[in-house]
Amino acid sequence: MKKILHIITILAFFLGYSQLTNVADGESISLRIHYGFLNAGTANLTTKKVNYRGNPHLYVKGTGQTTGAVKAFFKVEDLYESYINIDTELPSFYVRNVKEGSYTQHLQTVFNHDNQTLILTDKKTPANGSKLIKSVKGVQDMLSCFYYLRSKTPLELKVGTIINMNVWIDDEMFPFQLKVTGTENLKTKFGTINALKIIPSVKSGRVFKEKEGVTMWVSNDYNHVPLLLKAELAVGSLKASIDDYKNVKFPLKFTK
Repeated sequence: MKKILHIITILAFFLGYSQLTNVADGESISLRIHYGFLNAGTANLTTKKVNYRGNPHLYVKGTGQTTGAVKAFFKVEDLYESYINIDTELPSFYVRNVKEGSYTQHLQTVFNHDNQTLILTDKKTPANGSKLIKSVKGVQDMLSCFYYLRSKTPLELKVGTIINMNVWIDDEMFPFQLKVTGTENLKTKFGTINALKIIPSVKSGRVFKEKEGVTMWVSNDYNHVPLLLKAELAVGSLKASIDDYKNVKFPLKFTK
């Protein structure tokens, strides 16, 4: 559960080059999460167009929480925020504020893309101060990457495509590689829809059981909305499926 927002946004990062024109103000996407046979929780992504430091930005909020029986023995309340510059399509400010059982963390990152640095601040422990960290060109955070790249046209996403990118997650830079492996007609609670099948390569032994232990399906259109995700974890398996969506710019073509 506590890795679901990482997974969704990392995968979506590789869907294509975005100009943020396909994301409506007030868009909302919700997923239902299952851990094995348990109904484990929900994940939500919402957007709002705002001004940040005098420039137009897309404010993205991601939340994840356990529900039901899972919440009774392991409570998760995760909040992620990103301010994305609409003109440059790069993140300006990123927040991770999580409560996962007895573990808590509150990190803030300010990006300086001109000199390829970032400032990381530990808000939970102010005595730790802030750190100036060397970054790389075009780095995205784990929320901004979803909205920066999801607008690539279907014609640009060819089966066999391999993409390598760097994503700032929490307090580390991660290299990821993604493969677009095909298309499928996927059944959802809303009906059947044509979807792209995507498999990333991730670090073995850190989150997933195998290097390629994750598969994700997204709508094969200009939205690239996440529809289904399956992940083999070090212990057990995780599944997230679309549960609700609002204000998606292009109609999703479900058939009964």
